[in-house]
Amino acid sequence: MNSKDQDAFQKRIGYRFKDAKLLKRALTHSSLSGHDKNERDLERLEFLGDRVLGLLVAEELWRRYPNLEEGELAPRLNALVRKETCAKAALAFELDELIRMSVHEDESGGRKKTAILGDACEAILGALYIDGGLCAARTAFAYYWLPNFEALSRRHRDAKTALQEWSQERKLGAPKYKVVESEGPAHAPAFTVEVTVRGFEPARGEGRSKRSSEMAAAEKLLLREGIWTEHDL
Repeated sequence: MNSKDQDAFQKRIGYRFKDAKLLKRALTHSSLSGHDKNERDLERLEFLGDRVLGLLVAEELWRRYPNLEEGELAPRLNALVRKETCAKAALAFELDELIRMSVHEDESGGRKKTAILGDACEAILGALYIDGGLCAARTAFAYYWLPNFEALSRRHRDAKTALQEWSQERKLGAPKYKVVESEGPAHAPAFTVEVTVRGFEPARGEGRSKRSSEMAAAEKLLLREGIWTEHDL
């Protein structure tokens, strides 16, 4: 990531880092730091950014939906902070080409992996918070989440439940899930899960937990088969 790339990204979100090392660290995947002990990766910033995003989303939900109860707000919050949403934000920020990772990870499609993109997005939010407080983090929030807030908040529908109900209504039995890949350190794993419904091609999803991976796989199958459309997300 050269200075031109850094400038383009900072201009895109409307914030310039006072500490450029924070930006570099937020875009450094653990596959690179594992090969170079002088590199510090994004995982601690990702941990912080996840909480920063949760606060920003909770505040916006509280203001935007004054008549909704906590039980109605919680699933909307989950939809807005889920790894898949953060991955889409990362693509909107054009982080996919900025993430620093090992050659092996790059060649294995790391720049398209939901878990890696989502982690980088959360790390950016963490870095913005450390560099300039909540006001700085709001610049990224305003760039992606606010313009898409209504559409993103509708993604509180449970894809696994929807797929199971659809499958059983057609007497196809319950969908079957299996982990086909597991990688990363114990404290930050990444899973790839495959879901199968009788008579249909399997679909795969990625996530930081088995459940989130199952949800992603179910969603992909629902979309691919036309059971859901983008309006259902």
